[in-house]
Amino acid sequence: MSSRFSLKDLEKLNSRYSIFTSLTSEKEVDAEFVFSAKDNLASKDFETRAGSKILEGYAPGFDATPIKKMRKAGGFLAGKTNMDEFGFGTFSTNSAYGIPKNPFDLNRSCGGSSGGAACIAAIIEDHVALGVSTGGSIVCPASFCGVFGISPTYGRVSRYGLVDYGNSLDKVGILSAKAANLTKYLPIIAGKDPKDPTSCVQPEMRKNLRKIKSVAIPKEAIEGISKGVMESFRSALDVLKSMSIDVEYVNMPSLKYAIPAYYVIATSEASTNLARYCGMRYGQQDGDLALKFDDYFSSIRSKYFGDEAKRRILLGTFTRMVGYADRYYNKALQVREIIIVEYKNIFKTHDAIVTPTMPFVSPRFDEISKMSALQSYKADFLTVPPNISGTPHLSVPCGYSDGMPVGMQFIADHWNEDLLLSAATEWEKAFDIRHPEVKL
Repeated sequence: MSSRFSLKDLEKLNSRYSIFTSLTSEKEVDAEFVFSAKDNLASKDFETRAGSKILEGYAPGFDATPIKKMRKAGGFLAGKTNMDEFGFGTFSTNSAYGIPKNPFDLNRSCGGSSGGAACIAAIIEDHVALGVSTGGSIVCPASFCGVFGISPTYGRVSRYGLVDYGNSLDKVGILSAKAANLTKYLPIIAGKDPKDPTSCVQPEMRKNLRKIKSVAIPKEAIEGISKGVMESFRSALDVLKSMSIDVEYVNMPSLKYAIPAYYVIATSEASTNLARYCGMRYGQQDGDLALKFDDYFSSIRSKYFGDEAKRRILLGTFTRMVGYADRYYNKALQVREIIIVEYKNIFKTHDAIVTPTMPFVSPRFDEISKMSALQSYKADFLTVPPNISGTPHLSVPCGYSDGMPVGMQFIADHWNEDLLLSAATEWEKAFDIRHPEVKL
């Protein structure tokens, strides 16, 4: 079993799978548990580079609140996990520090953007990985690597110390091969934090987990799903029915607008967040100071940002320009409200919504290289809606196609993480989860 690996094995594992951007040199520690954190969460003993060359050398003097809370609970931070640059990607192929490889097949992606987190969670069974989701960056890699991944309600976990992608979308969550770790550690990192005002309106998490009794499946969510994923999903629905859970198909027409709305909102916010990395106060500062400001600014950003970061900066800048904001950004905000209303209407009669997590199993790297940017963006059409709406969601392993894991996604109403934690626990009992065969 994968739980045989320990701290002393991480360096060898990293050389094979490109899991970490920074890794501890410690071989043995006196700690209650070991955890990792995505490279966009600040930590005072590792560089925090968010997968980008422009942050090379950035060593924070403080811990992000979720990391601080995990340390306080007795955890040891083993390293920072690899990710798409600033979270921009679905396959973790946009990192400046190598590409994480799927432990089920080294020729395939771990998913993104929390690819390294899902990889180490799959390899070391007891490991707890902190991930960050903006448009599905926790549940996507959880699905591709066959582990559990929970993305809580927006504001449930403090974002203080997070290198932002989209301020109104980012959420810190957990990935692990064991459902019990989600139940144990989510309450630890959750809670109000005066350093992050968005976390201060939340109600307390329920300690007594309620079981899901009924789920809804939007008909629009099962269109365009690969044959292998659909077969696994239908089998999973049969398991849910055997667990005395009512399953009903519903209509949710707004889903088809989620992808364009998300990319307008997310890139608009990203372009403003990344504007600070101009090579003067933040980011690399090795440009020619004799240049005019605009030329200096452009030279630094052209050199150190990756192609996908540049693409999203340009798109986000365009959609919020004077004359275009009403046409794009404000319309996207209206779509977000419509999606939230449709979710709320479904939650009046059902405890949760269930869909496949991803429309296909983890693709090979040669397949990814042939995808256009638009094809890559469309892959997130099932994970984007709950992120736009800020609702909590969970991916569980529900089957295997061509030897690769398939994920099933549960979505609950705001602040109802207890339903998802209960679902993860009950599902783990009912489903035979496979672990990758990993050798040093």
